[in-house]
Amino acid sequence: MDGGGESAASSGIDVSVILPMYNASCWLDDCLQSVLEQDFQGSMELSVFDDASTDDSRAVIGSWTERLQERGIAMVISGHNSDQPKGAGYAKNRAVIQSRGRFLCFQDAIVGCRVRRTPEGSTERYTRWINTLSQEQLLTQVYTSHGPTVIMPTWFFSRRWFHKVGIFNEGGKGVPEDLLFFYQNLRLGGGVVRLEECLLVYRYHELAASHFVLEETMWNLRVEFLQERVLSQWDSFTIWNAGKQGRKLYRSLSPANRKKVKAFCDVDENKIKKGFYTYEETEERPKPRVPILHFREASPPFLVCVKLDMTGGGLEENLLSLKLKEGLHYYHFN
Repeated sequence: MDGGGESAASSGIDVSVILPMYNASCWLDDCLQSVLEQDFQGSMELSVFDDASTDDSRAVIGSWTERLQERGIAMVISGHNSDQPKGAGYAKNRAVIQSRGRFLCFQDAIVGCRVRRTPEGSTERYTRWINTLSQEQLLTQVYTSHGPTVIMPTWFFSRRWFHKVGIFNEGGKGVPEDLLFFYQNLRLGGGVVRLEECLLVYRYHELAASHFVLEETMWNLRVEFLQERVLSQWDSFTIWNAGKQGRKLYRSLSPANRKKVKAFCDVDENKIKKGFYTYEETEERPKPRVPILHFREASPPFLVCVKLDMTGGGLEENLLSLKLKEGLHYYHFN
């Protein structure tokens, strides 16, 4: 990708809309209509890379070429015809490499801040989460199972920053290339900002690439990033949840970080009455025994392993009652 920044600087194009596609025919008309209706007054191009589609995606793109060019939107279209697609990361990288804009805007073969989910009502909790995070929570809640706090289809950043962060992972199906890129952005000091306007219709469908990412893959990446960014700074901490998820987190930690766990805490009296959690699976002798306390008897910092927005406000009220600050005294993991 060397030299891409220079050619972009001399192209005179302000924004490249990046559109990787694979068998996206049924959504492309809505997607391209949204590109056509943008009110941006600068120069734009649409960079499309077809990842070996077997439907009529390329024909649909071709049917829009004249309308987009009449609107002043330049187009660059390419792809490959291999037997198998090479994955979202590969297609995104190719679309970026062939583009020329100073800034990159990602379309992701869907209609593309805040978002509106279509069909209405799909992934209600997730949509509420991505739309209501505060500016601070865009950074503190990056360890939750929801993934990036600013969703990929709304990403907008400079080509210079893309070259700084590095290309998307090209591991193919099952690799969360957006989360890996997002984490690397944070590692390099990149910021995260969300406009309060709703600028994206975010399509939910069963063939989306995100459905092929295993939960365990996401879990391991989140734990690794949590240990790197948070636990390396803490001498000791409490895991908020003595149940299945809290115990799994404990077992997933490095031996050094497991030793930092001073207690589990919970609101369930049955769990608290047990007194201790014993790590039976370990080869350590003696086996670690971690106290289980009521949350009011436990001390921060906490790793909260209770699902957000699933306790009728009880978790949030309990955290508020302790007068704790998110990002200082606790982080959400689930």
